[in-house]
Parts: sequence; structure tokens; C-alpha cells
Amino acid sequence: MIQKQIGRWAIMAVAVPLAAAGARRLSHTLEARRGPSGVSRLLSRGADLVRPQRARRRRRFW
Repeated sequence: MIQKQIGRWAIMAVAVPLAAAGARRLSHTLEARRGPSGVSRLLSRGADLVRPQRARRRRRFW
């Protein structure tokens, strides 16, 4: 049971950000070759949904 949880954590920690980065790179490549299109915008939105590129970091002063 713990092995399944570790496996899920590994997928969320590694595979999902890699997929978002791949989608973002693919959208940039498509836009560079063919210009903006619905597919490239959809890939960018999906990547932003999974992992925003410009995430705000909160500063906490202890």
C-alpha cells in the first residue's frame, strides 16, 4: 500500500511537470514554425493549467 502511494507521488512530482514542460516546448516550436494557432494556444493553456510558468513566490518573514 505504501509502495502505491510512493508511486503516485513519483508520478506527480516528476512525470506531470515533465509533461507540462514538453507541452510548452511543443507549443513554442509550433508557433515558431507555423505561427499562432488553436493547437499551440491549447498546448500553452494546458501547460499553464498543470504548472504555471510565472508562479508567485510568497515571502514569509518568521
